[in-house]
Amino acid sequence: MATTKKSKKISAPIDERETFVSLQKTFADSETNTEEKLHILYELQKADNEIDKLVLLRGELPAEVADLEAQVDACNARIDSLQQVIAQYNDNIAAMNDDIVSLDGEIERYRSQLEKISNSREFDSINKELENLGILRKIDEKKIGESKDAIAENKAAIENVKTKLDVLAIDLEAKNEELARIVESTAKEEKVLTENRDALAAKLDERTLSAYNRIRASVHNHLAVVTVYNGDSCGGCFNTVTPQRLIEVASGKKLVICEHCGRIIVATPSAE
Repeated sequence: MATTKKSKKISAPIDERETFVSLQKTFADSETNTEEKLHILYELQKADNEIDKLVLLRGELPAEVADLEAQVDACNARIDSLQQVIAQYNDNIAAMNDDIVSLDGEIERYRSQLEKISNSREFDSINKELENLGILRKIDEKKIGESKDAIAENKAAIENVKTKLDVLAIDLEAKNEELARIVESTAKEEKVLTENRDALAAKLDERTLSAYNRIRASVHNHLAVVTVYNGDSCGGCFNTVTPQRLIEVASGKKLVICEHCGRIIVATPSAE
């Protein structure tokens, strides 16, 4: 007797541009029924809303801390750059001092030759060499002086940056302490909410969760799942919902998407 094999269903890859609208055909095609799935999404949105409130308590502090840290890094990078410039100037000075020592040796050698000169032509030639060597020595001395001035300027610049860095460090420490106090005061609550949020997210299929996260990230109020507002409107964009769709929302048996903003509209759970 021939046996028939059931064909294994192949899931299509997740489209990063996928929205709830494109999920309507496959939303109920999972181990979790539509009603339960909608309830999970509603609870997930609630958990995210509470987490958002805790994050909101931190205000602009995280951004301010990040900005101060960036400024501190920039100051340290500037100091490193200036120190490298100073090191290069010092290397140049050392090289020019070595050159001067070499030039002094040449000058001494030519001067000693002047005592043994037998004709004016040779005398003029040696004097010309001495003049050239003297010019080269003066050039090195000038460059050494300019390098020392440049080193002084760069050291002054480093001191200015360090002064700014001291002020930034004080501000950064104060902001970090303030942020730490706020985070510590809400840490336990946030931990419970995050664990609850993760547990709810684990109950959803990857495609639905991906669409939820994407819609939530794309709207200013971070609401991907909303209830009916004022009896006849979407709680996300406040546009009117048709009576037929309101009935579908109330039944909780179907995925209802706002045709204006793309959010899921669900019925408000009963007190029970």
